[in-house]
Amino acid sequence: MYNTPDYKTYENIIFHIDVNSAFLSWSALKKLQEEPGSVDLRTIPSAVGGDVKSRHGIITAKSIPAKKYGIVTGEPVVKALQKCPKLVLVESDFATYKMYSRAFIEILHKYSPVIQQVSVDEAFMDLSGSYSMYKDLETKEFPFPICVADKIKNEVRDTLGFTVNVGISCNKLLAKMASDFTKPDRIHTLFPEEIPSKMWPLPIGDLYGCGKQTAQRLESIGIRTIGDAANADPDMLLSILGDNAGSYIYASANGYGSTNVSGSYDDAKSYSNETTLSSDLTADSYDKDIIPVLRYLSGKVSARMKKDHVYGRTVTVSVKTGNFKRHSAQLQLDNSTDDENAIFTHAKALTDKLLLGTSGLFARGEVIRLVGVGLSKLDDGSYRQMSLFDMMGQNSAPTIDSSKMKKLDAMTEKLTSTYGKGIIKKASDLPYHQEGKHQK
Repeated sequence: MYNTPDYKTYENIIFHIDVNSAFLSWSALKKLQEEPGSVDLRTIPSAVGGDVKSRHGIITAKSIPAKKYGIVTGEPVVKALQKCPKLVLVESDFATYKMYSRAFIEILHKYSPVIQQVSVDEAFMDLSGSYSMYKDLETKEFPFPICVADKIKNEVRDTLGFTVNVGISCNKLLAKMASDFTKPDRIHTLFPEEIPSKMWPLPIGDLYGCGKQTAQRLESIGIRTIGDAANADPDMLLSILGDNAGSYIYASANGYGSTNVSGSYDDAKSYSNETTLSSDLTADSYDKDIIPVLRYLSGKVSARMKKDHVYGRTVTVSVKTGNFKRHSAQLQLDNSTDDENAIFTHAKALTDKLLLGTSGLFARGEVIRLVGVGLSKLDDGSYRQMSLFDMMGQNSAPTIDSSKMKKLDAMTEKLTSTYGKGIIKKASDLPYHQEGKHQK
């Protein structure tokens, strides 16, 4: 039973709906359709990723049983097989994923006209002002808006065959955090009055947008939980992490977030450009020839992303050797970016790692005929940018010197002129009740 405050008093009601183990679930459904009576991949240690026959590549999705073996997305397939030798591997099938993704979004559109699909398997939904439409769904066990989330969750499961988590709050950051609570097939709320009990005890690495390196840096100075960061001296965070990262950590740990559900989505899962070189790249020509190639590719990727107003968190470099075999390396960033110089810097580091040194491709006698640069893990920039602006003009804002303040003011003005006054709201300024807690 959900023991909740009266959430319908909030001006903004935002859902984040996230498909549980999307690629694995969708691959499992396809296998069951093609081979009736076969084992459901979701019930055994299984994963999607890499070349199934050669067992190379990385894990892109895993089942809940596989998670119990310590298998994580992004790790090499070889390493995952060492953890679980009986791991069942399946190849990616993007045609199937796109089909299920469209069906998933079609269901969401039945409940709200304002849907922002942020990836193939997750979306935000704006239900602000919809209480009168859904009040008949309310029960003592499922009050509004939980009653709506329950109906959505059950319809997806019963009609499409896979499960989702629904996070509910008054801004996008908190809704996203809530959807990551206990899985699968669950509903969680995370409103301002629930932050101290539900979010602050979590490890700092669980804060959305806090990368591994940032988490390690914070842990090294004694900030081990999200609550520690929320109650830290903001000037100290800025000095240790830099202006953007420090401001983001402080803001998001205190529940600041955007309420703008844009209602747009680009079907692309990644942005990338590659080029076939006029002459093979070798160890001897590397230092001279690689810089202009990477700058050109980084510029092309950046321009396309800026045009579409998207940002990426994972930088990938891929190369094709003289024997036409493709190799790649990738890096997940602490904060998403569309900046040409940032993309170039990370692409150069990845290329050095891939080609140079005793374990690099050049040491194996390879030559390079093609180079590619790409960004994936796309978002709309709301977590990266808008959370910085949430603090502006608020009593609890960290002390920032005048030059930094001017930059933030200019950015805030630009955002307001684009989206309208009032686009930025602070969670703690919204009305709420202190009594009662939602049970996870």
